[in-house]
Amino acid sequence: MSEETPPTSTFVWCLVPRRNSFSCIAPPHNSQFTMSRKVVRSSKFRHVFGQALKADQCYDDIRISQMTWDSGFCSVNPKFVAMIVDASGGGSFIVLPMGKTGRIDMSYPTVCGHTGPVLDIEFCPHNDNIIASGSEDCSVMIWEIPDGGLTSSLTEPVVKLEGHSKRVGILSWHPTAHNVLMSAGCDNVVILWNVARGEAVVRIDTVHPDLIYSASWNRDGSMILTTCKDKTMRVLDPRKGTVLFEKEKAHEGSRPIRGVFVSNGKILTTGFSRVSERQVALWDPKNFGEALTLQELDTSSGVLMPYFDPDTGIVYLCGKGDSSIRYFEVTDEAPYVHYLSMYSSKESQKGMGYMAKRGLEVNKCEIARFYKLHDRKCEPIVMTVPRKSDLFQEDLYPDTIGPEPSVEADEWFQGKNAQPILISLKDGFVATTKAKEFKVHKTLLKTTVASAGGPPENSGEVQSLRKEVKDLTAAVEELTQRVRELESKQ
Repeated sequence: MSEETPPTSTFVWCLVPRRNSFSCIAPPHNSQFTMSRKVVRSSKFRHVFGQALKADQCYDDIRISQMTWDSGFCSVNPKFVAMIVDASGGGSFIVLPMGKTGRIDMSYPTVCGHTGPVLDIEFCPHNDNIIASGSEDCSVMIWEIPDGGLTSSLTEPVVKLEGHSKRVGILSWHPTAHNVLMSAGCDNVVILWNVARGEAVVRIDTVHPDLIYSASWNRDGSMILTTCKDKTMRVLDPRKGTVLFEKEKAHEGSRPIRGVFVSNGKILTTGFSRVSERQVALWDPKNFGEALTLQELDTSSGVLMPYFDPDTGIVYLCGKGDSSIRYFEVTDEAPYVHYLSMYSSKESQKGMGYMAKRGLEVNKCEIARFYKLHDRKCEPIVMTVPRKSDLFQEDLYPDTIGPEPSVEADEWFQGKNAQPILISLKDGFVATTKAKEFKVHKTLLKTTVASAGGPPENSGEVQSLRKEVKDLTAAVEELTQRVRELESKQ
């Protein structure tokens, strides 16, 4: 036998007769003997488990929206939890302070400025008091929520963004640039807004021939990933509106495809096979020819919404109408997407909110928290890595994305890219009570002035004055235009 091929490891156990019994003697240890390979892949996240919080920590008696739209219907940050609710004669959503658990009164104030049902909401990652909403009334509205929550219903947005001709169902804030918002509507158009100026800066209206299913940013916001009803997945340059890479028939089925950027620029998609089996696939944009891996999961009909955690490399798949959350670890070794486990419950989910890392309790080894919507309540679900020590676990919590933007909107639209500004979770970024320590921008717009000691921003008197000013401004603009026309004729 050559030196390159060592002998196969074999253990021979000897039975040695003893009085009234036999004893087993193992063979002597030999350096040439090699142990067999591990059957189970080693991972510190192998034993992650999900657990629903107790009833007194849930938000009860909330009439969750009955709209059949594939968005999360929920957005959360360390200060607030927001949920789209049923409303008569328009669209509204409710914003609750994190600590306001238990039964929510029917008369609790809502954000109700839209004239059609609200389809998507998302908190700004750089200011916990700012939230955007998209609606069937074709508009996007930006709202400012007071620190203690609403005391009366909010009907006037800080900014109203109008540019879509059909309902707006997808919203996504830029991960690093301050005041940049992406919206996608059923008019097959993607618009990038400079919210501080209230204007549409980029309009991508020639790329998508059909309904846009999802739109998401990469880590530094230099690329956008979209999935479309034409079964094509596209990676776009957001400022030029051009297609950098595209993949036709990422999934063969005709049902919606979802996609997110994961580690090292790779892309994870969820979709359906030709025979309606749910699938998850991983792609390398530099070589879109074939998926790095494609796994079939089950035959349920709910669209799988992926939530990726870049700190741990875990992707969570939550299906609308499912009663479970599956989670996988994405690595650089085949088969790249490794199944970890599944959280199961009895009741199905109507929507889902995903908490930012800085809102988690790190002293309890909590690596993710979801806010699951039922018909009449919102139930937090905590994902935990079981550890005996209650000390800070550095391997579970590398520096994570903080609330500070790394570039301003004007700079970004001019071509500047910047990586997210990271924070350590070790020194005090533990619970929601610490949120006030974060640097938060004082105002969203230069024209927004907080009234100190005066009547609240959302009182009826202030709103009527605002409306009067708005009407007068419109009248002045109309008269100015008429004067210009008369002057040009003369």
